[in-house]
Amino acid sequence: RSGQPVSDAASPSHGMDKNGPTAVMQSLAKPDYTRVSCGTVLNQKYSPALFSDPGKRAKLLALIKVYFQKGGQELQINAVSRELLADAMDNPEKYRDLVVRVSGFSAYFTQLDPRVQMDILERTEHG
Repeated sequence: RSGQPVSDAASPSHGMDKNGPTAVMQSLAKPDYTRVSCGTVLNQKYSPALFSDPGKRAKLLALIKVYFQKGGQELQINAVSRELLADAMDNPEKYRDLVVRVSGFSAYFTQLDPRVQMDILERTEHG
């Protein structure tokens, strides 16, 4: 739609990631990327709580390994909660050191254009 962001890299458009990270990774690992220049990037956002649970962390690691074994090219992960990003938008002085993956590069969140900040905030968060 006019005025709406397109998907970043090979990631699903906002709101279209309806079957979770496994389905996204399976879809992106299907094509033959040997003739794609610069590879194919998948951006995913995970709840920080996932990384504090050893069992969930092990499952995510297994998922990532399978993704690359099946031909996945590149995976960029943000592990910042929606609440923290929203607070950083409202109180940028408290979050000067907050770094996020944008799409192919990292940046200080509070220095990004507000439209880019909102785009990152609205990405599907997996937990």
